[in-house]
Amino acid sequence: MAIHPTAIVDPKAQIAPDVEIGAYSIVGPDVTIDSGSWIGPHVVVEGHTAIGKNNRVFQFCSLGAAPQDKKYAGEPTRLEIGDNNTIREFCTFNVGTAQDVGVTRMGDDNWVMAYVHMAHDCQVGNHTIFANNATLAGHVHVGDWVILGGFTSVHQFTVIGEHAMTAFSSAVAQDVPPFVMAAGNRAKPAGINAEGLKRRGFSPEAIRAIKSAYKTIYRQGLAYDDARSQIEAEALKVPELAPFTRFFALSERGIIR
Repeated sequence: MAIHPTAIVDPKAQIAPDVEIGAYSIVGPDVTIDSGSWIGPHVVVEGHTAIGKNNRVFQFCSLGAAPQDKKYAGEPTRLEIGDNNTIREFCTFNVGTAQDVGVTRMGDDNWVMAYVHMAHDCQVGNHTIFANNATLAGHVHVGDWVILGGFTSVHQFTVIGEHAMTAFSSAVAQDVPPFVMAAGNRAKPAGINAEGLKRRGFSPEAIRAIKSAYKTIYRQGLAYDDARSQIEAEALKVPELAPFTRFFALSERGIIR
């Protein structure tokens, strides 16, 4: 274990032997940090926080602080961060609240740029990219492979489906279906993330099916429930449409229009 002599690490913290902790960082008693992780200088890790393997946390981050929620009364809620994540400078991730599942969670292999805020009870999947100053309000769900453009703001309780993408300075106040690109204030649909899907190995046939689903939602004039039923039926034949089924089960705020 390589802990800088100026770092303050509570003896009750569970730190793997090969973890590195930089100068002037502070690690609280209820923190767990798994092997291969690197905590830079001037980082505060507190609360009931679990950090997985091979993470890189850059200087001036605050992980596991109390939620910015006036209802919070000190309950032992949690922050869980998976493996192989990069968290750049000045990011703030808060623990969950008793009003939700009590856990703020980020999965694996996420690339989080500077000044990103992840509020209480957010659930973030795997392989996402959050550009600088992206902000998630409380209770937001973000699926795998999502890309949030710089200065994107996401309203509380919003769901962003897998493989979706937002443009710079998008203000997302309603749910974003999988694969959809969103742009503007307030964010509106702007086609599908076709280039991203090609890079991830989606076949031309799968991309055509996803484009067809987009047209079902946005171009055919169908009521939302009718579009949902049509896409769910098609997903039984086209596995690549399964993210829509997962999204429909979570979505409650209504989708961007």
